[in-house]
Amino acid sequence: MTTTDELAEKEGRVRRFLQQNGLRGVLLKRQANFSWMTCGGVNAIGLATEIGGTSLLITENAKFVLCNNVEAPRMIQEENVEKLGFAMKTYSWYEDLEAPILRSLVGKGLVACDVFVPDTRLMAEEIARLRYSLTPAEVERYRWLGERVSQAVEKVAVETRRGEKESEVVGRLCRELWKDRIDPVGLMVAADDRIRRFRHPIPTERPIDRFVMISVNARKGGLIVCLTRFVHFGKVPAALQKQYEANVFVDCTFMAHTRPGTPAREVFQKGLDAYREQGFPDEWKLHHQGGPIGYQQRDYRVHPGTPDVIQVNQGFTWNPSITGTKSEDTILATSGGPEMITPPVQYPTISMEVAGVRFTRPAILEKE
Repeated sequence: MTTTDELAEKEGRVRRFLQQNGLRGVLLKRQANFSWMTCGGVNAIGLATEIGGTSLLITENAKFVLCNNVEAPRMIQEENVEKLGFAMKTYSWYEDLEAPILRSLVGKGLVACDVFVPDTRLMAEEIARLRYSLTPAEVERYRWLGERVSQAVEKVAVETRRGEKESEVVGRLCRELWKDRIDPVGLMVAADDRIRRFRHPIPTERPIDRFVMISVNARKGGLIVCLTRFVHFGKVPAALQKQYEANVFVDCTFMAHTRPGTPAREVFQKGLDAYREQGFPDEWKLHHQGGPIGYQQRDYRVHPGTPDVIQVNQGFTWNPSITGTKSEDTILATSGGPEMITPPVQYPTISMEVAGVRFTRPAILEKE
């Protein structure tokens, strides 16, 4: 699939959305949606913000970039928006003219937006659904990203030393990812008892003694993958090994049932059944279980009342945890079953069959 084909598919989705909702235009301001619509472009100024420095307007028969004169040169020269067919509408940085320009282009008609903007309709969730099903070109980029991030995390894990600070591990991981301009948009590292104490352990200066967990959400061209790996210094205790394998089983159960056309809440229930089967019936209550991923770290967190149905080629990261362990990798929901996007590359592995699907998952890495 060429960029032209990818862009045409996405424009078609947006314009059908316009017709179905009686809209004159869709205004996209979030980084995630800009990257999606421009086939991997970046409108970020601050990596930690959801809203970018440039907006896109898609109408029934035209498409525009709305930005100030500071951002315009980079949009043209590096993001190639004009080559993608977007018309530039630029204003001076000291003038707040986006709203008047928007109205001059669409008139008095209704405009949907992915953030709250006066005189538009907030339709963030509805717009996000337009990008859930990845195109063939996005799938290829996603596969590359998943393997590269797995390589980076596992390389850093293999090189981790006893006595090293959690923050030092994060520093090395960021360096490894930035070699390929991959943004680490979510980072968690926990040493020893912090793994049991906190479900969201932000990195600290705590030194590692025996056990460490490394987790990352990593983004390139808007697409995000997520994974977790563990390192243990010395022989993994039998009880920990048994619990970790139970945790992986729960994760594989989620994955095995993540198929296009299946209501997400039904997959969620399969995971809860697996928790109970493994002897941990209430652990799911202590942390969300994950959900779809792609241009957001999670587009939504699946729960018993989730209304969404899994799409073809939709990314998912389930992250079941049992106090002291977690299992987490990114998959693609395909008609042939789950495709592993973040496979173990240099890690020891666990082989497991669940619901007729054979999985190769990362084991806990033992180091002296």
